[in-house]
Amino acid sequence: MSDLTLAIVPQQPADQAAIERLDERVFGPGRFARSAYRLREGVPADLSLSYVARVGRLLVGANRMTPINCGGKPALLLGPLSVEPAFRNAGIGETLVMKSLEAARAAGHSLVILVGDMSYYGKMGFKPVPEGRLVFPGPVDPERLLYFALAENGFEGVSGRVTRP
Repeated sequence: MSDLTLAIVPQQPADQAAIERLDERVFGPGRFARSAYRLREGVPADLSLSYVARVGRLLVGANRMTPINCGGKPALLLGPLSVEPAFRNAGIGETLVMKSLEAARAAGHSLVILVGDMSYYGKMGFKPVPEGRLVFPGPVDPERLLYFALAENGFEGVSGRVTRP
């Protein structure tokens, strides 16, 4: 019998095809039109801060951390966070996010933003970006723009356009 333990490990370039298939199943083809996807276009994720979840050899979850700028200051964009539907509600998504946040803090980053649901990400310490403080490219529901300060005062003084680095 194979080992069916959950393993959270850093992403590798060889994982990309499986992650793309997972994102297709979870988000569908319309994902490319979303503002966060367009912001990530052409910017490689930082694989040292991005993780996959495996049960045995099966990839069941993934998240990415991509470098961005917020008002000219360096930050990270979390997402997409994808978990196979059959493995949802098992804490895999939260584990992936927390692992990325820990790695980003250890690497000296000070700020992470994302577009997501406060009801989900708020439990992990994310807070809503005050309306008008950051200008995201393309349409984004301001209530879904969230941040996590990795360092004390990591969000202090941050305002302006969210751009590629």
